[in-house]
Amino acid sequence: MAQAAEASAQARGEQLRRDGVIIRTYGLWKTYQMGDQTINAVSGVDMEIRKGEYVAIMGPSGSGKSTLMNLIGCLDTPSTGDYFINGSLVSSMNDDQLAHIRNKEVGFVFQTFNLLARATALHNVELPLIYAGVPADQRIERAKLALRQVDLEKRMYHKPNELSGGQRQRVAIARALVTNPSILLADEPTGALDSATGVEIMALFERLYQQGNTIVLVTHEHDIAMHAHRIIFLRDGKIERDEPVKH
Repeated sequence: MAQAAEASAQARGEQLRRDGVIIRTYGLWKTYQMGDQTINAVSGVDMEIRKGEYVAIMGPSGSGKSTLMNLIGCLDTPSTGDYFINGSLVSSMNDDQLAHIRNKEVGFVFQTFNLLARATALHNVELPLIYAGVPADQRIERAKLALRQVDLEKRMYHKPNELSGGQRQRVAIARALVTNPSILLADEPTGALDSATGVEIMALFERLYQQGNTIVLVTHEHDIAMHAHRIIFLRDGKIERDEPVKH
């Protein structure tokens, strides 16, 4: 029985990959028990994101967008439902398998940058490749290329405290790009930046999208979401609307 289910999931995953679907969820739920109260943070989400799309997930505080982001990024597992990323059924994986998929398929960009204070920009970008066991010479070349993609090649030997907020976020974006992930998953990427720098970072995301990267942006800010090409609106853990953005 288990073998048949595994074969069926594999066939579904292969079909999704052939169809160019990077993210597919079927009836995704995440439920928490708080005392005698049951909280449905994500309630039966069906969602599809294709290769090369630029999608914003938007909703007010408590809408479930952070929980959904954690599920998409393989930082958490659903209570029920199926989730495929790039053809792999991750909803049934153990922690070690999830960590492997997370490192291979997802490039994270966080609001707080999450850079090592004592390391250069180059070393910060190199880190995911160290974890992946990539040889040193290849690591450095790929890290330099990623920094070039975000226009920071000239600052590669600077440490975070020698960089502006916008430059730090560019280092974080380069770090997310360096593994050639299936998706860039950005959580409030302009939240710690002034508005002018935020506009520059969103222009960079647009350029990365134009180069073929699949981007999923999680935000509560409407003007930031409008930079995407499609917005999924969440409310009370459910998809309220899913519509294209007219530019």
